[in-house]
Amino acid sequence: MVSSRPHRLLSNATALAFMVVLALHPISSHAEAIATTAKQLYIMDAGTGAVLAQKNANQLMVPSSMSKLMTLYMVFRKLKSGSWTMDDKVVVSVRAWKKHYRTGESLMFLPAGAQVSIGKLIRGVIVDSGNDACTVLAEAYAGTESAFAADETRYAHEKLGLMHSTFRNASGVPAPGHLMTARDLAVLARDIIVNFPQYYPMFSQKTFTYNHITQHNRNSLLWTLPGADGLKTGHTDAGGYGVVASAVRGHRRIILVANGWKTDLERRNESRRLMNWAFKEFKDYPLVKKGEPVTTASVWLGRDTTVPLLAGRNMVVTMARESRPEMKVRAVYNGPIAAPIVKGQVVGKLEVTAPGISEQDIPLVAGANVARLGYIGRIRAAVRYLLWGPSH
Repeated sequence: MVSSRPHRLLSNATALAFMVVLALHPISSHAEAIATTAKQLYIMDAGTGAVLAQKNANQLMVPSSMSKLMTLYMVFRKLKSGSWTMDDKVVVSVRAWKKHYRTGESLMFLPAGAQVSIGKLIRGVIVDSGNDACTVLAEAYAGTESAFAADETRYAHEKLGLMHSTFRNASGVPAPGHLMTARDLAVLARDIIVNFPQYYPMFSQKTFTYNHITQHNRNSLLWTLPGADGLKTGHTDAGGYGVVASAVRGHRRIILVANGWKTDLERRNESRRLMNWAFKEFKDYPLVKKGEPVTTASVWLGRDTTVPLLAGRNMVVTMARESRPEMKVRAVYNGPIAAPIVKGQVVGKLEVTAPGISEQDIPLVAGANVARLGYIGRIRAAVRYLLWGPSH
């Protein structure tokens, strides 16, 4: 069933505004306020971008080693562009070695003067959380770590939209102004997964050996959560215990960012519980496929009186299972649509709304060409419209 109502009568040069409410089976999604001891939380469906839960998600926080993800993003860009290769070697400077030696930090244990491949340094960052490896990569990238931090901050703001992220170093060692938000970390994680699929599998590596020292990945979910394959943990006294995690089951991928736990045990148990909750309570529902008919619109002064409106792209909505009856779907367009109309022309949008979620929409496109009436035909149509309205 399709119902429509014109908002106002306009001249033949202006269309009528229509809002078409579709009688599709209603479904919905909520950003739940789930209880957690984490100070900051953001859970996202990676495929649809739907926010499943959040707590202080835009609050500035100390990201600790989780900010290493931005360092890795910059390195992956170099690799993808061909400027670097995984086998390229860089020298560990005395400066990089001295900065982290015997400080109690997480280290790859790089000796000064060693030549180390980019590939090993990346694994040293991901698995060992090596602050020394981060500094070596930063110096190879920009000459100094401070210059690298400025570069990644600028790129994060201008290219990734991470407007609340500021980097003072490559490793995440607490420094004045070195801050991110849970939401920014989730967006960054999603960008890494989408843009660098050739490098992303390294995040699931559980152990790494360098210089006869074997270290284990601190992300406990790799051992305890089905489908977990990344990304990074973090811990400092200033930030607490945190994690940027992702897992995939079937066609769904969930990204979780949480920070501020008091203990590693709390992080392990809570992150696993939250991930299982997200997979259990939410589901992706395909709503319409690209090219599928959605409704039919009246045409103004066209050789055909109607034109089919098709979905401009696939639409999948993530929603809580129990909230499904609350969703509303509307086809919104200005109509009657003035001829001439070109097949594939965007003429409106399919809009999805529900309590607790932001509005989602996809374009509606014309499903056929419609030529404009000739001069006499336009006069007759205008007279009919003024006398009897759009139904004649």
